Amino acid sequence: MPDPSGARRHHSSALPLAWLAVGVVVYASLYPFTGWRWPAGASLWELMQLPLPRQRYKFDIWANYLGYIPVAALVHAAGVRGGRRPGPWWLFAVVAMSLLSFGMELTQQFLPPRFPSRLDWAMNTAGAVAGATLSALALRLGWVDLWQHARDRWFIHRSGGALALLLAWPLGLLFPTPMPLGLGPSWARLQDGLMDLLVDVRGAEEVLAWLEDSPPPEGQLSALPEAMGIALGLLGPCLLAFVVTRPGWRRVAMALGAAVLGLATTTLSAALNFGPAHALAWLTPVVVPACVLALSVAGLMLRAPGPLVAVLGVATLSASLMLVAQAPSDPYFALSLQGWEQGRFIHFHGLAQWLGWLWPVAALLWLAAHLGSLVPRGQDPG
Repeated sequence: MPDPSGARRHHSSALPLAWLAVGVVVYASLYPFTGWRWPAGASLWELMQLPLPRQRYKFDIWANYLGYIPVAALVHAAGVRGGRRPGPWWLFAVVAMSLLSFGMELTQQFLPPRFPSRLDWAMNTAGAVAGATLSALALRLGWVDLWQHARDRWFIHRSGGALALLLAWPLGLLFPTPMPLGLGPSWARLQDGLMDLLVDVRGAEEVLAWLEDSPPPEGQLSALPEAMGIALGLLGPCLLAFVVTRPGWRRVAMALGAAVLGLATTTLSAALNFGPAHALAWLTPVVVPACVLALSVAGLMLRAPGPLVAVLGVATLSASLMLVAQAPSDPYFALSLQGWEQGRFIHFHGLAQWLGWLWPVAALLWLAAHLGSLVPRGQDPG
């Protein structure tokens, strides 16, 4: 007898997305993770009462409310899709998100740059109530079943992790990249991070000396390496999508969607940094030919079996990482970084940077881990 609530187990993308959303909340709440200290003269009981805000800004109030809506919705959806009863799990999602918010506000009191408050906790909790309620409403109205039906028609079994990565891809593109669509750490940024990490480590002198003697490339990329980097940057997510998308016209839609989304997000990033008048400043003469090349290669894979696409995806992402790491830091890239690190994006800098750095690595590891379990075309169930 079917479960009237529709709560049966699925390998849902809601679960990895829920974990990602919780991680985003923790990161955004505790960034920049420096300057920890116990507030002078405060007892633990006083800290747990949370202070009232000194000033109330509408933006902060609404940001705290809206920020927890998708998190609670994903937590509720992940539980219900995993077989939990919708009613009790609604209560769990709300209480869990409220406790998470309280923990973040409590911890922020040990970070001098942050300003925790009881009002933030209340607005986060209200957002959690709204998010869990929206998820329950979607379940009640059958929207989740419609999504599952569409997903079964479009994607293979066990596609949740790849779909979560594809949804995170444009967020990584919001952080300035060494070249359009080129995710991953450049050598200049990687070198700075390693030197900061090892500067006080005993016995790391030789590594530090090697890093100092390996300066990052200077100048600008020539047309061919830049075109290859852009093409690989678009081809990587296309192939990741193809691995979990059923062969044929659906892969065409995924490739075109990736191209439109990638170019639109890059345009948005430039507009946020330099203003709408300079939104297309990143559009060099090689961008369009590179995208056409990437889509042409993707077109050859429209009916290729999943394992073959995965192997090509691993090679593509590896080559893309190597090209991005060798890309010089041009003036546009340096100016973009300055806008993020010193301007209005300071609170999102660390999170967006790590998404941009780690996305190709995570996608590569997902493809490598699932290579042996991918089902060839013709053997995929229903």
